[in-house]
Amino acid sequence: MITTHILDLANGTPAPGVPVILEFKQRDAWVTVGSGATGENGRLGSLVQGWEPVAGTYRLTFDLSVYHRKQGRANAFFPSASVVFTVHNPAEHYHVPLLISPFGYTIYRGS
Repeated sequence: MITTHILDLANGTPAPGVPVILEFKQRDAWVTVGSGATGENGRLGSLVQGWEPVAGTYRLTFDLSVYHRKQGRANAFFPSASVVFTVHNPAEHYHVPLLISPFGYTIYRGS
């Protein structure tokens, strides 16, 4: 299972409505295996519907521009954030949270 959530550090709240794409690296190409948008609680818990996770390299891409515009932050520095990570054991839960502000972001492996 691969899940994520986003917290807005500038507001101190979850970040709803952020589009997220999950891709899997096959040879030299990225293949989309899941997508969605964060809910009111900033969480997206079903990124791999219809995809059986396997060991390998994945990429999460967060479209932050949509969220920042809704917050009145047209001058936010990062329009998107992408993170590449490795799934070693597909039976484990991989939770990848993102902390955002208009001028920075941090990502980590959660639990």
